[in-house]
Amino acid sequence: MSTQPILIIGSTGKTGSRIGKRLRVRGEVVREGSRQAKLPFDWDRPEGWRAAVAGTKAIYISYFPDLAFPGAAEKIEALTKIAAEAGVQRLVLLSGRGELHAQRCEAIVADSGVAYTLVRCAWFAQNFTEGYLLPHLLGGAIALPAGEMLEPIVDADDIADVAVAALTEEGHAGELYEVTGPRLLSFADAAAEVSSVLGRKIDYRAISLESFRASMVAISGAFIADILTEICRQTLDGRNQFLGDGVQRALGREPRDFADFCRASAAEGFWKAAA
Repeated sequence: MSTQPILIIGSTGKTGSRIGKRLRVRGEVVREGSRQAKLPFDWDRPEGWRAAVAGTKAIYISYFPDLAFPGAAEKIEALTKIAAEAGVQRLVLLSGRGELHAQRCEAIVADSGVAYTLVRCAWFAQNFTEGYLLPHLLGGAIALPAGEMLEPIVDADDIADVAVAALTEEGHAGELYEVTGPRLLSFADAAAEVSSVLGRKIDYRAISLESFRASMVAISGAFIADILTEICRQTLDGRNQFLGDGVQRALGREPRDFADFCRASAAEGFWKAAA
């Protein structure tokens, strides 16, 4: 272990916050990568990137709003060049399954000349507790443009564990980890799992992309609604109906099941209003 910091871009997000906590427990020096950080990192202000990167030994890259959005590849390429010039030793990229533009960003990181690990993830379980599905769930329903599609929902804690291993341990350079949960679920199945721990019926409603966007505009505004709708368009068409083995390969254990996530989330009080 060295005194060089690890930069966590997106340090206040679902994965970044968890990664930062785990690294500190290990005794690593963490540099927060957010707009409010001491050395701010803002994807829209590249003039500040060199200062945020300088002196770091590894970088966790989480791109906002999403790697699928226009301009993401150009920004990822610019960041990797700065990282290579600064002597950064490792890059770990958070990516999404089934997103063609995300795969372009993966290729840029792989060609950066810096040792890298790609963490390509399924849908986050935490979308039900910390994300945009929570308001719907508290109202008694999960509404998504997913039809009967199956998804291997993954716990963000598993993603964080994989990323921490890639940032701090040997043996992960050049790896692409498809990080998923241990089984495929429909969103009706997911609603049933939540219902079982709450003792209250939570319905799943299959809606159109247009209806989904309209509901998200009411909750989050047009910009975020467009982001989420495009992600749904790309990933909820059945292309991701298979399991990955990223958790098993990176950590030597099975991923956390969605049912276990639901029990823990209920115990922690995330769904008190729904209960």
